[in-house]
Amino acid sequence: MNNDRLDAMLTRLKLTAIRDGLDTLLDEAARRDLNLREALTFLCEAEIARKDQRRVHMATSIAKFPYVRTLEGFDFQAQPSVDPKQIRELATGRWIANGDALLLLGPPGVGKTHLAVALGREAIHKGYSVLFTTATALMTTLTQAQAQGRLEERLTHYSKPKLLIVDELGYLPFESQAAHLFFQLVSRRYERGSLLITSNRSVGEWGEVFGDAVVATAILNRLLHHSHVITIRGESYRLREKRRAGLIRPASHLPGTEQAGKSNATTL
Repeated sequence: MNNDRLDAMLTRLKLTAIRDGLDTLLDEAARRDLNLREALTFLCEAEIARKDQRRVHMATSIAKFPYVRTLEGFDFQAQPSVDPKQIRELATGRWIANGDALLLLGPPGVGKTHLAVALGREAIHKGYSVLFTTATALMTTLTQAQAQGRLEERLTHYSKPKLLIVDELGYLPFESQAAHLFFQLVSRRYERGSLLITSNRSVGEWGEVFGDAVVATAILNRLLHHSHVITIRGESYRLREKRRAGLIRPASHLPGTEQAGKSNATTL
């Protein structure tokens, strides 16, 4: 009867980790010879660990990352233009607390999305809400919402997360109307929520991306006011792996290129 009452009270207090593992936890507390205060601390630590685990799992699901990437899995030696100390500082999330923007710029395949996802996951562990989307998906959603009279709803949706990650900006040019919609979103989040944007285009080329130099300038004025900009230089990870696997050969090694093949270009 006492056990049933205790289970009921733990359930009512939503201390489900303690409830589910009570016998094991008490045995461990006894094995460690903990006093009453230490045992209570031990039980609370187990409860907090369970709640943190569930929170991270739920927040990661909501973030909609395309895949799992971690900072531990990033090859800093292969990309010497990336400063590990700077990335570790960004992983603390202080820039998110301040509402800063982070721009990761560089050619395809150098690890921009890897870092974006990894930093997003670190942000979740620090307690921040995160949402990941590609630039194309974002603009398609906003354009459709405007046509359906639901633009305010969608802008609110993308304004709520403390960190919004917009991947692959610049791979496809924006229509003029889409550029204005993106400006509205940036303005909504300005100094309220952080934006992490990856792009294969330098900020000087964003006028071409948005098809409107005035709109691009207005967007950049807000993004760069409180920002961190990391430009990644180096070879694509994917091309490097293909070369190691022998799937890419120098053009001079291909049949028929011996005489003219003085170029260092590679061919798939």
